[in-house]
Amino acid sequence: MPEAATAFTDWLHRSVGVVSDVATIPSIGSKEVVALLPILLGLRDGAKVIVPELAYPTYVVGGLFAHCDIIVSDDPADVEGASLVWLNSPSNPTGRVMGANELRDMVAAARATGALVASDECYIEFGWAGRPPSVLSPEVTGTDPSGVLALHALSKRSNMAGYRYGAVAGDPVVVKQLLEVRKHLGFMVPLPVQRAAVVAWSDDVHVEEQRQRYLHRRAILLPALQRAGFRIDHSEAGLYLWATRGADCWETARWLAERGILVAPGDFYGAAGHEHVRVALTATDDTIAAAAESLSA
Repeated sequence: MPEAATAFTDWLHRSVGVVSDVATIPSIGSKEVVALLPILLGLRDGAKVIVPELAYPTYVVGGLFAHCDIIVSDDPADVEGASLVWLNSPSNPTGRVMGANELRDMVAAARATGALVASDECYIEFGWAGRPPSVLSPEVTGTDPSGVLALHALSKRSNMAGYRYGAVAGDPVVVKQLLEVRKHLGFMVPLPVQRAAVVAWSDDVHVEEQRQRYLHRRAILLPALQRAGFRIDHSEAGLYLWATRGADCWETARWLAERGILVAPGDFYGAAGHEHVRVALTATDDTIAAAAESLSA
């Protein structure tokens, strides 16, 4: 609906700093696009899809579902010959933020080979030392969104995961293609959900309240982990701490489980995570405090 499109576009300008003339479309949660983008783009058997070395596994699953060849890499040199390049900044699970120069290098490499860049940015409002740049930020793509998509969602910023509302912005030619294909597949976002999205995109106060809530939990749990012998890598944004003791991730997960703390083993997100665990800040304040206390026992 026009009101939802306007609210999302206004948020892009206001909060993300987008100045280019982008097209937008809603999605049934951001995961719909993450999982189905290769198919929606018409990529065929053997098309090359680049995914981050450490990432939520749906990027890989979506490529495999379309029978694409998956290349796991964060190196722009590996983009040659690719059809689709996935970025995720701030990262799930690591909380790593790609700087504007790094994003610009990936976009340049993709454009040189004719690949589409799709950047999953659903944690962009939860940077702890400043706002992470978007792939559509002026310092990355200027006023030219060609060959670039940015994925956003209300699940993290507004605690609306159950509403299944996401939104895509970027290259008008690509967005038009997605619109034409998705409407024939029945991927329409229900009107009541779009009305809720208008309210959520238009309000920044609740997002800052949520950000402060996560920041408070982070300030309790991070030093507790460090005192217990953990090193926290990256984690400069997002809802997680990327923690390691230098041991196998499953051994660490068992050690924490014995203390009543459940975490995600790092190799769930890629082989490079075999010595890390992902610790979420999404439990209640009381639970976070109890976890910190159990680490000190």
